[in-house]
Amino acid sequence: MVSTDRWRGTQLGSAREEGISGYGQADAALADAYAVEDAVLERARELSLLSSVRPVSPGSGAALRLLAAATGARAVVEIGTGAGVSGICLLRGMRADGILTTVDVQPGLQRQAREAFAAAGFAPSRARLIPGPALEVLPRLADGQYDLVFCDGDPAETTGYLAESLRLLRPGGTVCFEGALGVRTAAVRELMRQVREHPDLIPALLPVGDGLLAAVRR
Repeated sequence: MVSTDRWRGTQLGSAREEGISGYGQADAALADAYAVEDAVLERARELSLLSSVRPVSPGSGAALRLLAAATGARAVVEIGTGAGVSGICLLRGMRADGILTTVDVQPGLQRQAREAFAAAGFAPSRARLIPGPALEVLPRLADGQYDLVFCDGDPAETTGYLAESLRLLRPGGTVCFEGALGVRTAAVRELMRQVREHPDLIPALLPVGDGLLAAVRR
């Protein structure tokens, strides 16, 4: 089990708005401590920190793996490749023939992620890495062909990610947003409102990492 001391020290934002209260470091640390990770993920985390990229927490990674497995995900879109931590978690939950399409504005990070995927034992064909701004790349992807969309990009663009995710997901597919209980910007608050009130979504806010907002498309 990987030490979670680095995550215990992360100060999470207040979540008292919109009726949410009582969330804090202890909640996230418990989920992190419960997660089991190997040397491959630990190395990817180290590379993330060296590149000044904050990866998903162990608890968030475990939740992503579970959601990918629960949906039997064969086609997944990831916004924010980073150094490959969340991608490894998603690939480990997906079907053996599944393909991860991951988008990031930094090609250098994507090269690191590709190496991390190989170290985790995934063939190059299992991941399609596309460099570029998410809101320019996503419109090029096919409608209704994806089982899960994970959004960990620019918080200011989250409502745009939601609109694209609704187009990309098949019925019964899942969309997830990282950072729902972190820095509560106006954009994040608007995202949470839209997800909660959308007639075609069944939402839940998971208290892992700095908050994982998930919703199933009807």
